[in-house]
Amino acid sequence: MGKKSKRPVATEAAQTTGDVAVVSMREPCPCGSGRRYKACHGKEAARPTSVTARPFEGFASECDIVAMRELVPSATTTLTISANGVAAKHTGRTVTLATVLPLAYPALVRTDGSVLLGLQVNVGSADASRDVAGALLAALEAEPGQPVSIGRMGADSPRLQDVVDTADPLTISVFDDFGFWIEDSEAELAPDVKASLDRAKEYAHPTSKLNSVEAAYWTQMGEKEHLRWIMPFEEDALVTALARLHAASSSNLGTDTRLVGMFRAQGLVVPVWDLPLGFGAAALEEPAAAFGERLAEALAVTTPMTDPERRARAGLTNRQVTLR
Repeated sequence: MGKKSKRPVATEAAQTTGDVAVVSMREPCPCGSGRRYKACHGKEAARPTSVTARPFEGFASECDIVAMRELVPSATTTLTISANGVAAKHTGRTVTLATVLPLAYPALVRTDGSVLLGLQVNVGSADASRDVAGALLAALEAEPGQPVSIGRMGADSPRLQDVVDTADPLTISVFDDFGFWIEDSEAELAPDVKASLDRAKEYAHPTSKLNSVEAAYWTQMGEKEHLRWIMPFEEDALVTALARLHAASSSNLGTDTRLVGMFRAQGLVVPVWDLPLGFGAAALEEPAAAFGERLAEALAVTTPMTDPERRARAGLTNRQVTLR
């Protein structure tokens, strides 16, 4: 096996022959290092000096976009080019935003001219929104039937909010596989794309989006089930409200479920619940809606925290990690 490039595949995928080709930043790097792709060949070429705290802030569906980037293996939604944005000449044109594309392409233009835009791509601008916008702008000018490569974005590069409409809530479609990659179901796939598709299926944990609340996603990973709920609230207020519920034994979602901690992702806080195996997504709908009501009430409380609530808050904070 030849020596693998140390440059990030995401920025040059269209020029490579697939030496190091993956489908998600979270899966093992195929170079054999044993590390995840995001920490190996997908690692940014240079560590940024500053990071945009909430790169997708301003979108009505900010939480779902973050979920697609950080949590959901396979999903798509539709974006519409804004009449007031930097790509106004394409006003009204729609593009498909996808969690990930074959060979980690930032974008693809199909033979019919439709655009697929990859969300789980790092170029290194320190602002994921600029990276995705750069791929989209390049795709809008690319020839049909071509993958799209992009260079490094700068601080003055447009953001996704400068290109597409942000006001309307997005409809998220979650899939069990990556069939949406395939333009012609009867066409023979290229070997590198087929290999990428097979790898994607292996790492696509079953995932479902709840209907009763916003941006909550059930998943099963091996012998464990979880609910991960991306929330838009200010962090300090949210953690305090969760601690109040936890201290009152009101933070669970049913029998044998428990709030186990939380993490940050793209500037938002994501509480996580452990669920018993076999619980399933459907059984979460009613408990999640009821929890949402309890959380709203807890967020409205302004009295000082009690000692049990402060201890619960410290425990939750100690179990918090950050995903950028």
